[in-house]
Amino acid sequence: MADFKTVLPGQEHYVSDIDETGLGAVDAVRDESAPSSMWGEAWKYLRRRPVFWVSAAIIALAVVVSAFPSLFTGTDPAHCELAKSLATPESGHWFGFDRQGCDVYSRTMYGARASVTVGVLATAIAVIVGVLFGAVAGWFGGVVDTILSRITDIFFAIPFVLAAIVVMQMFKGSRTVVTVAVVLGAFGWTQIARITRGAVMSIKQNEYITSAKALGRPGFSTLVAHVLPNAAAPIIVYATVALGTFIVAEATLSFLGIGLPPDVVSWGHDIDAAQASLRTRPMVLFYPAGALALTVLSFIMMGDVVRDALDPKARKK
Repeated sequence: MADFKTVLPGQEHYVSDIDETGLGAVDAVRDESAPSSMWGEAWKYLRRRPVFWVSAAIIALAVVVSAFPSLFTGTDPAHCELAKSLATPESGHWFGFDRQGCDVYSRTMYGARASVTVGVLATAIAVIVGVLFGAVAGWFGGVVDTILSRITDIFFAIPFVLAAIVVMQMFKGSRTVVTVAVVLGAFGWTQIARITRGAVMSIKQNEYITSAKALGRPGFSTLVAHVLPNAAAPIIVYATVALGTFIVAEATLSFLGIGLPPDVVSWGHDIDAAQASLRTRPMVLFYPAGALALTVLSFIMMGDVVRDALDPKARKK
């Protein structure tokens, strides 16, 4: 029991019971536990977010559909019957038929292949070029930074879609998925270059980079082994969002008739063809446009939630 010990008349001091558990045991930390990395903390954040799982499920479905569309439909998307022009849905043709009598469901499934492939290839090209320009400019600085930054500014000042429209006019007879991806990637790398440059300039000031230089490690080796891995977080976030942007850009070019050739099934072509039936059969436009919007939205949501997961301030909220 607690008791009172009188020191001076009128001044009592409370003395608590002796705690049976020592402070050492309370404050003990398991030294054998490995410290959590940034990616480990990000995964703990992501797996508790429903938005991450929903967007990941939609992205996984889009990838599977684009890679294996025959698993979801046995109908040839190029097979059309004018007798079924704008016909309503029936068994085996869940979305009905377009003006040419083509199965809308089959074309929606097969249209994912071209759009997603262009998005992935264009994003890969943009990331490679952007990271190369941004990393070299941020690491070396000085004259190299000035020259590369001015080149980046020149490309950044060119409207992205307008430049793609102008350049695609040069490939009227040889428009392929690779051609469209290269053109989009050639004008879509500037933002990634700026992000990489800023991240590299910030990271190279850290003490472990200074230590690597003091130990005589080559500059390029330090850049690849230490700087770029620590600068990967903002690059991954922007690349995820940019993938959705490139998918929209491909659909825009195909919609305008200067993207993929007409014999290639894509969401952009189907949206363009459905314009004439918008008043009589609006659902012909809804399905390819809805697939495009849902796919792009999933990449945007994924980018947002990954950005929050890699931001320490966001994880504390």
